[in-house]
Amino acid sequence: MNQNDEANWDLVIEPRTRLFNLNLGEVSRYSYLLWMFVKRDIVSVYKQTILGPLWFFIQPILTTLMFVVIFGNIAKISTDGLPPILFYLAGITIWNYFSETLLSTSNTFIVNASIFGKVYFPRLVMPLSKVVSGLIKFCIQFVLFIAVLIFFLLSGYDINPDFLGILWVTPLVLFIMAGLGFGFGLILSALTTKYRDLIFLITFGIQLAMYATPVIYPVSTLSDKYKWMIYSNPMTWLVEAFRKVYLGVGDLNMYGLAYSMSVMLLIVFVGVVVFNRIEKTFMDTV
Repeated sequence: MNQNDEANWDLVIEPRTRLFNLNLGEVSRYSYLLWMFVKRDIVSVYKQTILGPLWFFIQPILTTLMFVVIFGNIAKISTDGLPPILFYLAGITIWNYFSETLLSTSNTFIVNASIFGKVYFPRLVMPLSKVVSGLIKFCIQFVLFIAVLIFFLLSGYDINPDFLGILWVTPLVLFIMAGLGFGFGLILSALTTKYRDLIFLITFGIQLAMYATPVIYPVSTLSDKYKWMIYSNPMTWLVEAFRKVYLGVGDLNMYGLAYSMSVMLLIVFVGVVVFNRIEKTFMDTV
């Protein structure tokens, strides 16, 4: 083969020498593959179930009802004067996207080891597809939340949405949530590759983290002694901002959102560095 033939390769696969190397140009060329993975994630989950896509609605409804009974009726936890169903559904809708993105991304290497070992494509496409498929699921559950919100508004409840705030807070909150789930997931994916037991700890840890986030309680009910711990959680500011613009109860704090954004950017940076490093050797350990 002469030098002219070598210069006409359609694709040249080279080892990565830099840790922080996103190579977004290559990722964009495989956008069709990303959407194929997204379709697989959406369709395959409920493909052979009786109720199918209805589970996207059933799961948050059942979780909300359970929270109403346990935390609303039995524990008598305040919901800042809001209908308990609406209060809990707002928190569940926002939390589910983050938790599912983190959990699915953390399994990237283990679940897709057989694919990675057979064909080449930018490995970052796989966790990115989890972010997109999670966003689609969020949109479906968000429709349910809006329907419940409209019902209570028409029923005369004292709910004060900030329609102007909704326009800019919603995409900002989604962007930060996606980044946090994506970044934390990439970091954990490196650990689960070597230590499979961590999968169980991650699932349990996400459940515990929900109680460190104001999903089932408003921050206003906490004593000042514990507020700083809750506010150190970047997800707190996102849940509070979401509730504030949609329900009129919460805390839309620009400094808090800036803090969440800063943490997200740092986590994504560390996650990509770790992911690029483990990507070179993960087939030896999976």
